[in-house]
Amino acid sequence: MAIAVNLLEDDINVQFNRRMSKSQKKRLKRQLLQERKKLINLEEIEPRTENQAAAFDYYDEGSNLLLHGVAGTGKTFISLYLALDDVFNGEGLYRSVTIVRSVVPTREIGFLPGKEKEKVAVYEQPYHDICTELTGRGDGYGLLKSRGVIDFITTSHIRGTTIDDSIIIVDECQNMTFHELDSVMTRVGENSRIIFCGDFRQTDLNKPWDQSGIKDFMNILHSMNGFSSVEFGHQDIVRSGLVREYIIAKDKINV
Repeated sequence: MAIAVNLLEDDINVQFNRRMSKSQKKRLKRQLLQERKKLINLEEIEPRTENQAAAFDYYDEGSNLLLHGVAGTGKTFISLYLALDDVFNGEGLYRSVTIVRSVVPTREIGFLPGKEKEKVAVYEQPYHDICTELTGRGDGYGLLKSRGVIDFITTSHIRGTTIDDSIIIVDECQNMTFHELDSVMTRVGENSRIIFCGDFRQTDLNKPWDQSGIKDFMNILHSMNGFSSVEFGHQDIVRSGLVREYIIAKDKINV
């Protein structure tokens, strides 16, 4: 089955590079989506807070999204769910989900062993966990990647690329400089949409001028008609009661 799927994807990628009618492209997309759906069942997820529901509504309206706010509010989780649900159950407009992330370490730990792919894999772990929950399979993330449904890319390698026919999730965007955010934004190609997730209070960047990049970038997005913003607060923390209590206490003493 995996070989058949790969052959089908290669065939479609070749044909997509040729001049084709819209109806032919739609037919090939449907064929690919049918193959991708085999052996993968996506759990149906309902929003758990008012702001999560707002994000669902804005997405359904066709907006690009800026999801900003405190940790534990499910920003990445609902973004990946909405994107995968659109690929699998939408109108066939999108071929894939592209996750973009900056590989900024929280502490200096020296050189990670292994090849570049193995080093980058450390930053993919959160998406393994989310896909396990969404698909009910421990190999859900790997399976979705192998079938071309999910693509993971770092900001180090995004320059010069154009991302077409994809839902782009820019995760932990507070760890990106303005230059990185600008580079990502200008990579959005035809028939793609984008979701930014982050919280400027959680940045791992050390230099003040780098830390200010996310705030400047957010101001630009707020001025654009194509974006809808959702600000997540303490009331939206769904990770656990302990996390909610800790973040509230931390913010009270302004640490």
